[in-house]
Amino acid sequence: MATLASTGSTIGGRLRLVDGVRRQVDYWVVVYQRTWRGTVISSFLAPLFYVLAMGVLLGGFIDADPDVLEGATSYFDFVVPGLIAAHAMQTAVGETTYPVMAMIKWQRIYDSMLATPLACRDLVAAHLSFVLFRLATTCAVYNLVLAPFGVYGSWWGPILAFASQLLVGMTFAVWVYGFSARLHSEEGYGVLFRLGIFPLFLFSGAFFPISNLGTVGEWIARCTPLWHGVNLSRMFALDNVTWWVAAVNVAYLSVLTVVGWFWAVSGLEKRLVS
Repeated sequence: MATLASTGSTIGGRLRLVDGVRRQVDYWVVVYQRTWRGTVISSFLAPLFYVLAMGVLLGGFIDADPDVLEGATSYFDFVVPGLIAAHAMQTAVGETTYPVMAMIKWQRIYDSMLATPLACRDLVAAHLSFVLFRLATTCAVYNLVLAPFGVYGSWWGPILAFASQLLVGMTFAVWVYGFSARLHSEEGYGVLFRLGIFPLFLFSGAFFPISNLGTVGEWIARCTPLWHGVNLSRMFALDNVTWWVAAVNVAYLSVLTVVGWFWAVSGLEKRLVS
């Protein structure tokens, strides 16, 4: 009986969470209607130009050695899957830094939402669902535009690469959300970007094989979430998959995402309820 009651309570909690997210859909639709124009350049055009500059122009001066470029036959094929994963990280971070600070501190929208039957976990779930939507639209357009360039080695490669990009994006989203929920001054974002996001972007394997970092640097890179996302995206895109490595990458990111969810919810509860 205790087991049945526990199961029923878990199911009921999940249903309430889904209902809480559903009640906020109209708010996030309005938010996107008012802000989507501002994301066109940062989410679509700028990354595409960046890939063309790095992959096509710069890539033309780099000799392609599949043994060095992790199975890629050109630098373009090497850099593009990694850049999409890195862009997923940047998109997630962008949606969970200042927007979260605004909801808590400046606009105080979360306070008005908590005046309703909504709980903190409902607010977190809805905000992260919007982040997932942003990731899906951005990465999907990115993958579709690049398909004619012959980057993908199989028909299923783009699908699994897209899924891995969403996963790494959400991994960063939950942890940065928790960081924002605990942050009382936006000055902390300068530390986050300078000591966290930028070094990860540069040294997690998106631009060059991490073996170039030396033994110590390589293992440090392997411990970062972005490297796991870049590695998954590249392996799936190029159809050069080592499945046990892919399983480790997925498990690593999945565990971080689950733990990060509780970190995010507890951070908002301590900030607004406790």
